[in-house]
Amino acid sequence: MEKLENPLPFHFICGTRPKHAEQKHLWTAADGGCKGKKSMADLISYVIRKILLAIPVILLATFIVFLMLYLTPGDPIVNILPPHASPDDIQKLREKYGFDQPFIVQYGKFLYRLAQGDLGQSVSRQTLNLDVSDLIIQRLPKTLELMAIGLTISYSLGIPLGVYSALKQNSWKDRSVMVFTLVAYAMPSFWLGILLMLLFAVYLGWLPIEGTVGGFKSIILPAMTLGLGNAALTTRMMRSSMLEVQRQDYITQLRSRGLPESEVIFKHALKNAMLPVITVIGLDIGWFVAGAVVVETVFSWPGLGLLVTNSITNYDYPTVQGCILVLAMFVVLGNLVADILYAFVDPRVRLG
Repeated sequence: MEKLENPLPFHFICGTRPKHAEQKHLWTAADGGCKGKKSMADLISYVIRKILLAIPVILLATFIVFLMLYLTPGDPIVNILPPHASPDDIQKLREKYGFDQPFIVQYGKFLYRLAQGDLGQSVSRQTLNLDVSDLIIQRLPKTLELMAIGLTISYSLGIPLGVYSALKQNSWKDRSVMVFTLVAYAMPSFWLGILLMLLFAVYLGWLPIEGTVGGFKSIILPAMTLGLGNAALTTRMMRSSMLEVQRQDYITQLRSRGLPESEVIFKHALKNAMLPVITVIGLDIGWFVAGAVVVETVFSWPGLGLLVTNSITNYDYPTVQGCILVLAMFVVLGNLVADILYAFVDPRVRLG
């Protein structure tokens, strides 16, 4: 029988712990590799479970929206036809778009079309018979642009202010930051948007008041309105996390070794204090989705939020359903990102 070169030790075969130092080193390396593979497998299975759980959540959201629109007073067909239209014309058009059928039949056909990637056609007078998916594709980049700049403003203000407030704890500077965060978080986004509009657009004349006529300047006010409220929440979270980290024993030991305070704070404490803030980035997506509907309406920003409000006004039910579906997917995606970040930061979550 041919002898194998470098055969595996007996301990690797039977699963017992080795006693010699060299074999302990080999066992530790192999055991670490197995743990790494198992940890990655746990994370993948965790993500798959969360994705599967997201499907019924999205379906439930579509059902609730469909039911609310079905029970809403008003007839989209009447809004399409001229005032002098005959009852026969109204009935024929209602049959054409399926509004004469029972709720369960309409919802079943909606799910059937949705499974084929068809969101239906608009029934608004301005966009009659246009595909809802095309309308969403046209408006979605503007909403994503607004959300991206709003997130940038939120974290660019929230993280430095939170760190600064924690370092100046119980001082007048700390209290000033806390008062700012309280006011910014409590103020409704539509009211904040109107105030910013009056200040920067009406009185100072620095920025355009609405729409996209001013190029990049047009997005500054909507993005500030969207980002300031979340910046206040980020500031408070960052301050609380930074204060907690500064009380840890390892921070005290680093200071006792004579390390510069700036190195202790920005190299060691800040890195660990950022973890709670990073894990809620996904949840902030839901905040910005909800805020985008209001902010886009206030500033006439041509995104999904403005499309939703205009469609509700015009009884354009298919467009409302399609937009709410996309926005609900953003919220679910945000929660999924938050769960993944939690699982990545704290591996114990994967076992839950």
